[in-house]
Amino acid sequence: MNLLFANDRAGTYPPSWYAATAEVTPERPPLRGEQSADVCIVGAGYTGLSAALHLAEAGRRVVVVDAHRVGFGASGRNGGQLGSGQRVEQPYLEQMLGIDTARQLWDLGQDAKALVKDLIARHNIDCALRPGIAWTAERAGDVDDLRHYADHMARQYDYPLDVLDAEAFHDICPSPAYKGGILDWDAAHLHPLRLALGLAKAAEAAGATLCERSAVHHITHGAQARVHTDGGVVTADHVILACNGYLGGLDRKVAARVMPINNFIAATAPLGDDAARVLARDIAVSDSRFVVNYFRLSEDGRLLFGGGESYGYRFPSDIAAKVRGPMTEIFPHLADTPIDYAWGGTLAITMKRLPYLARVAPNVLSASGYSGHGVGTAIHAGQLMAHAVQGDSDGFDTMAAIPTHPFPGGAMARTPLLALAMTWYSLRDRLGF
Repeated sequence: MNLLFANDRAGTYPPSWYAATAEVTPERPPLRGEQSADVCIVGAGYTGLSAALHLAEAGRRVVVVDAHRVGFGASGRNGGQLGSGQRVEQPYLEQMLGIDTARQLWDLGQDAKALVKDLIARHNIDCALRPGIAWTAERAGDVDDLRHYADHMARQYDYPLDVLDAEAFHDICPSPAYKGGILDWDAAHLHPLRLALGLAKAAEAAGATLCERSAVHHITHGAQARVHTDGGVVTADHVILACNGYLGGLDRKVAARVMPINNFIAATAPLGDDAARVLARDIAVSDSRFVVNYFRLSEDGRLLFGGGESYGYRFPSDIAAKVRGPMTEIFPHLADTPIDYAWGGTLAITMKRLPYLARVAPNVLSASGYSGHGVGTAIHAGQLMAHAVQGDSDGFDTMAAIPTHPFPGGAMARTPLLALAMTWYSLRDRLGF
């Protein structure tokens, strides 16, 4: 199944609150005929747009091709959370990779967060950037775990996190589901589609060419690679694969290690004064469940709530109903609140929930598998690949050295195996294990 077209109308942004509140540009022309470039980038999400911007600013001739529109995929549909570090917590990284590598990855993650903030400021991108992400505890043991984590981050990384007991957390988020949490004020949240559109505008201003409605069906490798679409071919010295969950069959090595999954978000009707019964401060929240719920308030007072991952490739027929279930577990009083928008998106995960960066051919780089941490990591990966193309590969090589194992079961069996595992973890969440 081609996930590029399995759940969406060609070239049409999903019916999300993001699309309804962004200034979407007219459709760009598709690739036609033969073009040449220093670098051809496949995918116009955060990774591809960041790579295009940084390469074009360095004077490289850049052509970006995308099957749909700029920011059409996960980059324009996600929860909008710009987190700190990596997707995996630092103590686990220290155990898995050693303290020195864990520190390098923490520093790279912090670079990613700073890069996004800098790009927003430098290019005047109006994407409602706001500080603050909280992680919640649903059990007494979770409160202790978060307190120990905050102590570890302060002691080992000199990174402050506010620790909130039940009363303090309920002053911010009065859900009966939560027993406390930690709050990271250097993390942030934003409007993801406006960020993608702003990066595209900046890349074009720097000289990059963006071609929409230009799906790539194969790449011919060689000293110069040839990137083929139905409408044309780009011949380039370098290729960057920036496809994440929509890679398909363009590279088997990457596809074996990066699994596409679906996630869903709903936007309620504006809550008015009742917004304070959800969040009393303008922060974003992620909970401690393995199958994560995440939420924040929109600029017009809606609850934007993400939850209900699926591991089949088709979106459910009623996305609003799928999200309403976990939403009302966290906020029972919203059971009858109208949902005005509900949408799905395809992201990608790896076995260890760390991104997969690879040199898949001498002149072809790939980055994907951001595992729900892509707002910062994807934009940073684009910059790292742009630097690597220009001969400075230190950051790229550090990320590429992370051990990334193939999913078991091959292309046919890996999805049902993962679905079984995630069903078990979801059951554990519900039973409070």
